[in-house]
Amino acid sequence: MSSADPIIRFREVCKDYPRQSVAAHGLKNLVLRPAAALRSLRRREVFRALDGVTFDIMGGECVGLIGRNGSGKSTTLGLIAGVLRPSAGEMRVRGRISPLLQVGAGFHPELTGRENVFLNGILLGQTRAQVRARYDEIVAFSELGDFVEQPLRTFSTGMQARLGFSVAAHIHPEVLLVDEVLAVGDAAFKDKCLDRIKALRDLENVTTVIVSHSIKAVVDLCNRALLLDHGRLLADGAPDDVAERYFEVLGRRPSAATA
Repeated sequence: MSSADPIIRFREVCKDYPRQSVAAHGLKNLVLRPAAALRSLRRREVFRALDGVTFDIMGGECVGLIGRNGSGKSTTLGLIAGVLRPSAGEMRVRGRISPLLQVGAGFHPELTGRENVFLNGILLGQTRAQVRARYDEIVAFSELGDFVEQPLRTFSTGMQARLGFSVAAHIHPEVLLVDEVLAVGDAAFKDKCLDRIKALRDLENVTTVIVSHSIKAVVDLCNRALLLDHGRLLADGAPDDVAERYFEVLGRRPSAATA
């Protein structure tokens, strides 16, 4: 495979989740609406989160995924990360992936921050020696200081986000996936994280895929954006153009709160 080949390739990718009709939930519905409840139990209903999505992402691109809640953004990241499998279509991802899909993912609440750095680093494909070599840099970036020696269960959500991002962004990933975790924490640390992503993009050629409701962050940070709506890809192109299409879908103009 040459360097000109995509790092991430989706071809008509679909993802279905099983769901049960509301009619089949609870004894009350079974009693009051027996026929509807039994029909629901006999058939397998599905929710299509992604519907025939096709795109390529090349090495070194920084791509923002935008769209309304439930549009399929996090499902797309989960497929890229390998924690989900497509129901139909073809996809291929190459390179060492560093996913930051949920605050505290890959951490153990009873282990200390220090122990979780090593656990998370090893889960992301590093050796203990490699994590040890970067440990001081990870902790310094997180700004947790001596608190890193405390059990993770004593950390606030913001502190967990700091540590999770610090690990993910300092193990030299080839593909970095970020799902809204930057929405947690103070403004100064968010800016620091954005600067780190820019450095990974510009200096280390890391391919980055970001889910964010901050259209301003996507426009400022990414060189490309994808707009998803009801599981389908509506737009793919320059962030400014895709953001304009997004606000057309919403049926309103951007405001300071959404910019």
